[in-house]
Amino acid sequence: MTAAAPPRTADLGALADAVADVVAEHARQSDAEAAFPVRALDELRATGLLGLLVPVEHGGLGGSVADVLTVSTRLGRADMSAAMIFAMHCQQVAAVVRHAGDRLRDELLPAIAQGKLYLASVTTEAGKGGHLLTARAELRDDDGELVVDRFAPIVTGGGHADGFLVTMLGPGATSANQVSLVYAARDQLEVVPVGEWQPLGMRASSSGALRLRGRVPGHQVIGRHGGFREIVTTTFGPLAHLGWSACWLGTASGALSRVLGLLRDPAARGSLDLGSELLLTRLARSRQRLEVVNALLWRAEAVVAREDDLSRPRTQLLLNELKITAAEECYAAVDELVDAVGLRHGYLRDSPTGLERALRDLRSAALNYGNDRLYLADGRLALLDQEVRFA
Repeated sequence: MTAAAPPRTADLGALADAVADVVAEHARQSDAEAAFPVRALDELRATGLLGLLVPVEHGGLGGSVADVLTVSTRLGRADMSAAMIFAMHCQQVAAVVRHAGDRLRDELLPAIAQGKLYLASVTTEAGKGGHLLTARAELRDDDGELVVDRFAPIVTGGGHADGFLVTMLGPGATSANQVSLVYAARDQLEVVPVGEWQPLGMRASSSGALRLRGRVPGHQVIGRHGGFREIVTTTFGPLAHLGWSACWLGTASGALSRVLGLLRDPAARGSLDLGSELLLTRLARSRQRLEVVNALLWRAEAVVAREDDLSRPRTQLLLNELKITAAEECYAAVDELVDAVGLRHGYLRDSPTGLERALRDLRSAALNYGNDRLYLADGRLALLDQEVRFA
């Protein structure tokens, strides 16, 4: 196979637009039916974007974290569920690229690059929610094979994933924080859906509960047993907060763009007073909120790109503050737009502004690894940086 060249900006934009067009065509139906965006995933496979972070020597696009953020933002403008599916898959790919052993990398990365392997994350667990650094179910070593028996209350895209990255207690663990990360292919598992996915928003993410049971070869552990904290600090955490924030920014930006298009449309002239000081102020505040998120997103991306040690308090604070700020401000920006354009254009499901769906989707942002939990963590981290130095 001839290795692909790293994507140029124009090429990446064209690939993202191709997927976003498919996403936009089916977004309303996917939301109404709480149906996974299968056609969007097919387009991600066909364009090679599932392999955006796969190195060129394994047949991938050799893209960067910045490229992931660019595509996630573009997809978010069309549908937040599809954007999150993509961003979270890229987080899993990054973990394989950076932390898997050579044998597992050689097995997985070419398949990801060819669009054959869409990865889902299994980190939630009953009783602990999405807390990454502890686990309850134990991974058992049976003569070199790893026995997986795991229930997860939320698995984004799990019903359609080709493989899973699963957190469990490492074999023989003596404490809840000795967590291992293991790869399991779908055909190595019995995958049983539990219950029905009928949420307020993010309906197309198909994030219902799953029971996973099976056996995998020992080399499918990613990193060292019990060493998941290092993967969280260097890869999972940063990629989650960056990727999610890009999706939320895209969703809110798309909503603002559609509102501005409505206001500037000659056919709608007269339905809203463009000279209204209240309308103009709300538009300005919405735009201001998104400018802040955009600046913080790319500031955090630049720090992650250059820093070797992401565990320093000021860097962790920056990443947590990005997630909190993006979750709060993107939701607030869209809520402001609903007030700006009123019941007819802001509240009804059939409005071309799409504000109703964007608002429901963005309500999940503060709950997706809860902001309250991050505020507590940031309070503790702030105590470790008495000089108040910024990353």
